Amino acid sequence: MTEVEAIAGVDGDAADRADVDGALALRAGHGDRAAFAELVSRNYQRIHRIAAKWCGGTAEAEDVAQNVCVKLAGAVSSYDARARFSSWLYRVVLNEVRDGQRQRSRQVRRDSAYAQSVGEAVSGGQEDDVLALQLWDAVRTLPAKQRDAVLLVYAEEQSHAAAAEVMGCSEATVSWHVHEARKALKGVLE
Repeated sequence: MTEVEAIAGVDGDAADRADVDGALALRAGHGDRAAFAELVSRNYQRIHRIAAKWCGGTAEAEDVAQNVCVKLAGAVSSYDARARFSSWLYRVVLNEVRDGQRQRSRQVRRDSAYAQSVGEAVSGGQEDDVLALQLWDAVRTLPAKQRDAVLLVYAEEQSHAAAAEVMGCSEATVSWHVHEARKALKGVLE
């Protein structure tokens, strides 16, 4: 039995990542600091990656990831193992991203430095990169449910069923949001 499996309290033969993370979350929720530290360590890169795809920038994603880790200390006690830990964690990260977006919209300012840095970072021969940046910028302007469905399905490469679990809706609803997003993006990018 590895140290991680011992902290999580799971059998090494039956343990997979989801079981270990779920067990660590339950133990952390009951005040086990070692389990919490291991849980954050095992999932920090995932948190950062999710945040980066939703935020569009690594600096902002770093802030979101750090905020999620701080909030996770209090929120982990609400994890009850009815959902997979990874789905629950997606919701926590997405809520933090949305909180940040709402805060920025209240300040009513655009990040002109981001637009300028994108222009400087892309040279003339990188047209595909420019189109990809424009596409993801357009995705971020979609209504929340459509944006989340597109990012989960295309950026995170999740199935519609997995995206539905994260979003708390049916698989058909995810498909509908993706369809509506495609129609909206077609109009924006033409």
